[in-house]
Amino acid sequence: MAPPFVTFSRNVFIPLTNVCRNRCGYCGFRRDMGHPEAKLLSQAEVTNILERGARAGCSEALFTFGERPEEVAGFMPLLEGLGYDSIIDYLVELCKLSIDIGLLPHSNPGILEKKELERLKPYNASMGLMLETVGIVDAHEGCTGKVPEKRIKTIVTAGELGVPFTTGILVGIGETWEDRVRSIRAIRDVHEESGNIQEVIIQNFIPKPGSKMASRHAPGIREMIKTVSMARQNLPEDVAIQVSPNLVHPKELVSCGANDLGGISPETIDYINPKSPWPDIRKLQDMVDIPLRERLPIYPQYVKKKWYSKEIAPLIRELSDAEGFRKTY
Repeated sequence: MAPPFVTFSRNVFIPLTNVCRNRCGYCGFRRDMGHPEAKLLSQAEVTNILERGARAGCSEALFTFGERPEEVAGFMPLLEGLGYDSIIDYLVELCKLSIDIGLLPHSNPGILEKKELERLKPYNASMGLMLETVGIVDAHEGCTGKVPEKRIKTIVTAGELGVPFTTGILVGIGETWEDRVRSIRAIRDVHEESGNIQEVIIQNFIPKPGSKMASRHAPGIREMIKTVSMARQNLPEDVAIQVSPNLVHPKELVSCGANDLGGISPETIDYINPKSPWPDIRKLQDMVDIPLRERLPIYPQYVKKKWYSKEIAPLIRELSDAEGFRKTY
């Protein structure tokens, strides 16, 4: 059954660095340090993106980057050249900058220790980490950060700290159907304990040129319908199910339980899936054929419960309406 409306947020995507300690078989984002496209964005580059987003009416700054890049030989001189000893230190300063410019940060930096989550919490409206799968898959071979228990620990710790959180699964990376069910139920169990899971992304694998899995087929729409339906049956009603309209046509998935389209950017591309452009925001309505509501990166129920810090409270009050959605002007 289709929901009464579908939500989305208007954001800018900030790929802080594409250097990563993991080497996932499906990834086309990561670059080795010697690659000419390996990069760490400067504060000036980030400021430019944030200011463009503010002018375009965005409410969210999505900070996504490779996990623990400091562990990759040759990365630290880049970071130290900007005056920082860790990527988290740099991220904290950029989140403060984002708030000053008028965008609410949502950070997705990979697995984190409790002390790192505590540092980031005051300057983030929400945070995220894809669980991906609880299964052991070849795509994660040799990837230190893709051990399911480590990822679940980060999600659990975020719940203990009261951080509104986004997670999700990848569909089609070599996992079994039972892996998908167990992954969704693991997320459900965390939410039932801490109440902090605001949305679960059901993201279909897309083959990337040059990756180890470039020749693998993407899951079809029937597989996605089956998976979204299963997720809706297993997750509490207060947890949104998100699908990405640049990766799969959302209409049939909305009919079986999806109720969010994620962050849509009028200014930046999807750097993880660069060959899959965002749909024009004005066309989203036609894609789902039911009403749309724009939200912030923190979901309405957490706005109303005040699951946010004093550092971002003024900006949330400025951007949200009485129901906790994005204020319309």
